[in-house]
Amino acid sequence: MVLHSNKILIVEDELRIRNLLRFYLEREGFHVEEAETGESGLDKALSFDYDLLILDVMLPGMDGIFLTSRIRQYKSTPILIVTAKASEMDVIQGFEAGADDYVTKPFSPREVVHRIKSVVRRNQGIGNDNISSQRTLKLRDFVIEEDHKLKSKGKEVFLTTKEYELLFYLASSPDKLFSRENILQNVWNYDYIVDYRTVDTHIKRIREKLDLVSPEASSMIRTVWGLGYKFKMN
Repeated sequence: MVLHSNKILIVEDELRIRNLLRFYLEREGFHVEEAETGESGLDKALSFDYDLLILDVMLPGMDGIFLTSRIRQYKSTPILIVTAKASEMDVIQGFEAGADDYVTKPFSPREVVHRIKSVVRRNQGIGNDNISSQRTLKLRDFVIEEDHKLKSKGKEVFLTTKEYELLFYLASSPDKLFSRENILQNVWNYDYIVDYRTVDTHIKRIREKLDLVSPEASSMIRTVWGLGYKFKMN
């Protein structure tokens, strides 16, 4: 059950898309606000607290990728990009800018709502027994903190919501192999297969950020080719 206090901001210049998303989201109990341009979306995203942001890429003025990167400088609010731009590079750019998920048009409104509910539940720590209730994890010379910061030897780096959840999930079970399907089910809460690049791109970003504070920690995330990933302590 979604609480009525959950707030969603839709930044989309197409009225038809905004109305469609609003209809399905309000039916699930979300409070929905809208913005038609990147500039007005940035102003609202930074001025108010939302449970999730839905951003289009092709916006007048500031595009959604740049908007995502600007928001990420200040806030960890989950971001879902909904766009007609579906090439591999578009998807990678969205994730690298800090998006938590990426849906291409045309889309199923029910699928989008399902993903949104999954992200909101995960961000609030609700409804997933597979992730430890502990939110801070100490491993060797670095600490994964619940405020989405990774700290090591006086250095710190900010993690997006999904980067934090994915790293926490892997590091909570050292030496255990996780398939991409398993990660999508337990970190993204997806019970159906979506693009594996969702996982791969987040792993890439986590490694890059780990390397800034602890190269040793970065090397602990191991790729097991053809199978998945694991966090290797030795």
